Amino acid sequence: MAPEPSSCVRKRRVFYIPGYDPIHPRRYRELYRTESAKQAEISGYEIGITPRRGDRYGWNVAATMDGQKVAASVEVLVWSDLVRASMSNTIPATYLQLVRTAWTYIASGTLRRLMWMRKGPVIAALYPVGMLLAQLVAALLVGALLGMALSGGIGWGVDRLLGLFGWTAGGAVWTAVLDALWWAGLLGGAVFVLRWFKARDGKLYAYYLMHDYAHSCQHGGAYPQDLEQRLAEFGDVIAAALTDEVDEVLVVGHSSGAHLGVSILADLIRQTRLPANGPKLSFLTLGQVVPMVSFLPKADRLRADLNFLSQRDEIAWIDVTAPGDGCAFALCDPVAVSGVAPDNQRWPLVLSAAFTKTLAPETWKALRWRFFRLHFQYLCAFDRPGDYDYFRITAGPRTLGERYAGRAPSKSRIDVPASRYTSMAA
Repeated sequence: MAPEPSSCVRKRRVFYIPGYDPIHPRRYRELYRTESAKQAEISGYEIGITPRRGDRYGWNVAATMDGQKVAASVEVLVWSDLVRASMSNTIPATYLQLVRTAWTYIASGTLRRLMWMRKGPVIAALYPVGMLLAQLVAALLVGALLGMALSGGIGWGVDRLLGLFGWTAGGAVWTAVLDALWWAGLLGGAVFVLRWFKARDGKLYAYYLMHDYAHSCQHGGAYPQDLEQRLAEFGDVIAAALTDEVDEVLVVGHSSGAHLGVSILADLIRQTRLPANGPKLSFLTLGQVVPMVSFLPKADRLRADLNFLSQRDEIAWIDVTAPGDGCAFALCDPVAVSGVAPDNQRWPLVLSAAFTKTLAPETWKALRWRFFRLHFQYLCAFDRPGDYDYFRITAGPRTLGERYAGRAPSKSRIDVPASRYTSMAA
């Protein structure tokens, strides 16, 4: 049903906050271009994108849906430079990150409590640890075999050669030479194997995920200073958009971008930077992994932001996940499970994208074990879209709040407090 003319969105500003992603944001433009075209063909509406002018990266969208023409300007809030800077460039540094990260999650009791809710994202968190340790074992095994081959083979050859003249190799010097050959084989083989694995991390994702989890917990859940500065810059950009002549400002936080969006919007409202008669402010979180940070001992700032934002009238906050996404805390209310839900909690409205129902059986079969691709499904076309359609939300004629007005949360929602740490920043 088409929206009432008085509530129709004709112009929208959209700000997309990516997760922990070192790749140039053009990938999101291309994803939007190709997937919006697929969804338009399936759902019977018109949509197209054109380049966006300006210093910041984005694109313009023109759509016709429900008989209404809508113009949207989409901008990616880029922090990929911070992601790249946080990634260790050496193999030893990554293994040191592994030790520190594992210790933080295990010693604090956070890992055990995360497993109470969803095992999928915890397994995803344990994957890089197990994979990197397996790579190390394989490297040492290959290195040891190479060392034995070098020391044994050369030692045997020298013994045979000297035997032709009636001599025998021996003594401390010869033993030291054989030991050196063994160690050279061990270290050389191990380094070669570790570098071989690292060169193929584009398919294995072990180093990438290790850097991701290490970045989240490097300060026990507190934001590093460079990220705090970037969040303030993002807040300025969104605040400026709220003074534009648009009908809605929509902030979309995907994966790790979800909890960044929480903090950005909480700061804007605290600082009273929302104009009295400005556009509607909407917040859509997709595939969130909030508990991976909010459950950590020093995540006081994030927990306070969750508590604050969950009770505000100034926004509409919808959280969409799917049990089929093994990288997200599916249907977990990020406020409630973090133990900071106020008595008057309004947000978020927790909904399921229900991949098994909204994707055709053949699509689900093809994607079921492609975990990282499924984590981006929220930004893609659905064969059988229900009430979640990313392109209707970002380029359709209704605000996010109107689209889901009166909608009940998912029956499978998890809203039981599970975090050991519930302190909040003053």
